[in-house]
Amino acid sequence: MKIYTKNQLKIYNSLTKKKELFTPIEKGYVGMYVCGPTVYSNVHLGNVRTFMFFDVVYRYLLHLGYKVRYVRNITDAGHLENDADEGEDRIAKKARLEKIEPMEVVQRYTVDFHNVLDKYNFLPPSIEPTATGHIVEQIEMIKEIIDKGFAYEVNGSVYFDVLKYNKEGGDYGILSGRKMEDAIHNTRALDGQSDKKNPQDFALWKKADKRHIMRWTSPWSDGFPGWHLECSVMSSKYLGEQFDIHGGGLDLKFPHHECEIAQSKTCSGVNPVNYWMHTNMLLLNSQKMAKSTGNYILPDEILTGENKILSKAFSASVVRFFNMQALYRGILDFSNDALVASEKGYHKLMEAVASLGKIEAGKISTFDVNTWKQKCYDAMNDDFNTPVFISHLFDAVKNINLIHDKKATITPEDLSTLKETLNAFVFDVLGLLDDTKTQSSDKIDGVVGLLIKLRNQARENKDWALSDQIRDELLAIGIQLKDGKEGTTFSMN
Repeated sequence: MKIYTKNQLKIYNSLTKKKELFTPIEKGYVGMYVCGPTVYSNVHLGNVRTFMFFDVVYRYLLHLGYKVRYVRNITDAGHLENDADEGEDRIAKKARLEKIEPMEVVQRYTVDFHNVLDKYNFLPPSIEPTATGHIVEQIEMIKEIIDKGFAYEVNGSVYFDVLKYNKEGGDYGILSGRKMEDAIHNTRALDGQSDKKNPQDFALWKKADKRHIMRWTSPWSDGFPGWHLECSVMSSKYLGEQFDIHGGGLDLKFPHHECEIAQSKTCSGVNPVNYWMHTNMLLLNSQKMAKSTGNYILPDEILTGENKILSKAFSASVVRFFNMQALYRGILDFSNDALVASEKGYHKLMEAVASLGKIEAGKISTFDVNTWKQKCYDAMNDDFNTPVFISHLFDAVKNINLIHDKKATITPEDLSTLKETLNAFVFDVLGLLDDTKTQSSDKIDGVVGLLIKLRNQARENKDWALSDQIRDELLAIGIQLKDGKEGTTFSMN
């Protein structure tokens, strides 16, 4: 198996806070786990940003020649997130409000999630496990943590003992950088308000009260697993006790991923993940995108234009292109102006790709294709730096236009390399589609439809000369009209 530029790829590791040379645990193979959605509502564009970036990571690793097992979970079990001791989980709350079963909520929004990702040209993950499909494994992991002395049961609930874990060599706080003293200080007001020994302990299993619809039988009570447990179970089951990349949004670094490390390390004795990667937030008009504040936009609303934020509809590829113009670890601000600018850039890129087929090769190259190609790889190998990568793509666009206008030349060999590489980068790595072809087809449909309407009017007025002229001139350019009982249709030769 050939791995291109394998010794150059560096990833910013949230665990060590520095860029590290990417060295997979098993040569030629990569294990990657990304925290998926909790399916209680439609995903908004801020959620999609994370999945879109890891789709590009997946695509790029495949492009380099790695075999990748990409696991992205679905959280379909009701949890009290952030270890709240009271309240109602989001799935059950949605089910109660709509008077349907929790699994109807799960099914509806899982389907919506998949539909959105399909429209935005995502590759499916290798495995997409669900939390409810792994309740047995979660119970077994809790038993193991209890047997090792790092969890305790109180009144039917089970908690992870963070203080004991750290006293015996654990490293709770290693990912987020939070010190145990700060955690204790920040949560001290909760003392005595729960069954926990210490306020920073987190739930592995919660006893369900009468309101909690989603529940399972366990050795401790009828209840449900803690929010953090499912990812430790599913990642270790499908990727092993140690795997290469774990991704998610920045908001998951603490407590979710911190708790994952503690759970997994307790069971295996090793750090479960080599490279932790976190995407930053997406803003909407300079404000945090969140459903709780109403400041959000749904991916479908962008495609239809049915929203109060954008001036018109934009294609899925324009949105993908926009998302890749900022480094994944940086904040990205979504606005109408930003999308309009991205659309212009996207069209220039697609026009250049299309014009490659019309270029005539010469005897010499004024464009150093191999140097340009290496610059593109260097950008992606530098922590998947898509903004710099895209800037290099536009260096190619500039040179393509010069060659097309006979102001520069390229050899047949370099032209072949440029075509192959640019197509791979644009369509395989960034995952863009050439929506301009669809738009052109839509415009043709609209123009022909208008001419059919004018021809029908001419026929009603018995203006046979105009009617025949419209039919004959369309036929001359390869568009044939067919009159039938249900009206006039057309086909293109």
